[in-house]
Amino acid sequence: MSWLLFGVFVVLMCAGVPLAVALGLSGVSVIVAAHMGIMSVPTTVYSGIAKYPLIAIPVFILAGLIFERSGVAGRLVVLAESIVGRRRGGLAVAAVLVCMVLGGISGSGPADSAAVGAIMIPAMTRAGYPREFSASLIAAGGSTAIVIPPSIALIVYSILVPQASVQALFAAGLVPGLLAGLALMVASVLFARRHGWGADDRAGKPAFWPSFRAAGWGLLAPVVILGGMRSGFFTPTEAAVVAVAYGLAVGMLAYRSLGWRQVWDLFAEAAEISAVILLMVGLASLFGWAVDTIGVFNAFAQWLTGTGTSEVAVLLAITAMLLVAGTALDATATYFIFLPFLLPVAMAYGWDLVWLGVIITLNVAIGQFTPPTAVNLMITCRLAGITIESTIVWCLWLVLAMTTVLLALTFVPEIVLFVPRALGYL
Repeated sequence: MSWLLFGVFVVLMCAGVPLAVALGLSGVSVIVAAHMGIMSVPTTVYSGIAKYPLIAIPVFILAGLIFERSGVAGRLVVLAESIVGRRRGGLAVAAVLVCMVLGGISGSGPADSAAVGAIMIPAMTRAGYPREFSASLIAAGGSTAIVIPPSIALIVYSILVPQASVQALFAAGLVPGLLAGLALMVASVLFARRHGWGADDRAGKPAFWPSFRAAGWGLLAPVVILGGMRSGFFTPTEAAVVAVAYGLAVGMLAYRSLGWRQVWDLFAEAAEISAVILLMVGLASLFGWAVDTIGVFNAFAQWLTGTGTSEVAVLLAITAMLLVAGTALDATATYFIFLPFLLPVAMAYGWDLVWLGVIITLNVAIGQFTPPTAVNLMITCRLAGITIESTIVWCLWLVLAMTTVLLALTFVPEIVLFVPRALGYL
């Protein structure tokens, strides 16, 4: 049955069938062949999406769109420039900083890349940065959004792995997200100083306090969201609703940049994006249920640990596998395809499941800007008017920078776990 499941999946993927449909049909093929009852298909799909924490996904998507269109990104860019200045590498550092702050609001890498890229790519081009580098850096900075809380990807992981709570995952993702952003900043400054980028930027440095006041409402958003969850005022799902209400207040009352017509369009766009994600979750549930029923990965995990394979070798192999998979799959698909294999291995080696979730998510984050099928990179290249092929050299250097952080987190789990442990989530 395992050959049927993965054989059908590979054939459908090679035929160009959408990923969600390929996952669903692969699961259905096993259900039919094993006479498990065709009525298990609708019930499995429904149970896959009928989970309370999943309500947070469409609401966080809406919150991200509201903050993106309300002008928060532009004000954050000015503030970041006032902090880092117009020195060589300053705009690059500012771009990563804004990506990280917006990631603490939207939880979506593509949305983050689109919002920051539309503002920063023209500014960086005027300052002498190659568009290829700017597109690569902003795509990489946007990928930190799925690690820094609140992360849509980590919410999905918590649904699939109930032992890892959303609060623990959010706390665990904070330091890795910051380290990933710091690695990108260091790399960008080194490149800027070597090539002289930013030397052509003659614009004056923005004043700090006016910039801070203008961006204050946007800076408060992560504080409201994360602080409210930490204090126990609301759950992660309720935090998404609070983020939407706060974003609407900022956009319609504070900045007056959103009207009712724009809000209606944002609701429609958020519904469309959410439908795609939840369709993936529902159909992929069939795939996961079929894999779990067959039990092939449990047997494989027992065989792997029984052969005496070292834990270091297994970790390196899993990292390489996920880095390759991340170039073609998003976080949701990666979870559903690889977790049935990874969870038995994690249990056999005694790995912490919160740590595992952050490691998988950071792998996927790197894949979001790794050619050829990197979703963040597609967005920034379109904004820059360049081809993905032209960014490969810069992307590989940035992949190396974030992979260094990934390896440190992989072999020193306490870097990931000390924050959730200190906050009492573990």
